[in-house]
Amino acid sequence: MKVNYPVIGQWYSMPDGALFEVVALDPVDGAIEIQHFDGTLEELDPDDWTEMWIKKASAPEDWSGSVDVGREDFNNDDDGPLPIDWSDPLEFIDRT
Repeated sequence: MKVNYPVIGQWYSMPDGALFEVVALDPVDGAIEIQHFDGTLEELDPDDWTEMWIKKASAPEDWSGSVDVGREDFNNDDDGPLPIDWSDPLEFIDRT
């Protein structure tokens, strides 16, 4: 199925199964900015868009593709629990 008009926020899939989302449209020059599932941004001109054989797709359930988050970014047990007096984070920072 060939899609003729890009829609911001809509996900599409290429024939090889690669997913991307339209994130911006430039009304002046017609440029279409897409973001691939891995987070890579790409700008297409209208001619490139019309030559692509793509179809609408659902947003991926696994959002981690475009987010560069590693295990070290998560809170691990070594940090311990939050202090009991954590009611005002800014005040807690000032005291430490």
